[in-house]
Amino acid sequence: MEHLAFTCLSVFSLACALGVVLSKNAINGAMCLLLCLAGVAGLFVQLHAYLLAFVLVLVYAGAVVALFLFIIMLLDMQGGRAWRFRGLNAFAGFIAAALLVTGLNLLAVRGHLDAGAPLGHSGSTFRDYSYQLFTTYLLPVQVMGFLLLIAMLGVIVLSRRAAPSEEPK
Repeated sequence: MEHLAFTCLSVFSLACALGVVLSKNAINGAMCLLLCLAGVAGLFVQLHAYLLAFVLVLVYAGAVVALFLFIIMLLDMQGGRAWRFRGLNAFAGFIAAALLVTGLNLLAVRGHLDAGAPLGHSGSTFRDYSYQLFTTYLLPVQVMGFLLLIAMLGVIVLSRRAAPSEEPK
């Protein structure tokens, strides 16, 4: 039964991720992202990582997707022209895809990730998570917060419409 639930949630998450990438409408893409995050949260629940599932739904599905939708609505992306793969963009996309396929092949051949020493019991309770978050990972969390703030301010500045200039009569 667990394998069937895992398979269903995995297929659902992958289908929604494809919907994000292949959607021509930005709002539909954001909604597919929301569903994909919900599917991944379901996978975390199956792994008994309830805190990660809660944080994923609360922070990413709740706040980040809402911010994406706000930015999409603010920019009014419906009338824009299509973006195409050309030149450097196509080369960067090819390199990223090659790295992803290589990493997935190594994972499939080895059967596990070789990330060094096992973590052990550390990080298994909310107290351990919060301690690591506010001591070890404080700088990355603060940097990400500032980057999100700068991105939001940049979108607001870029989306401001210039007031029509009044012509003297």
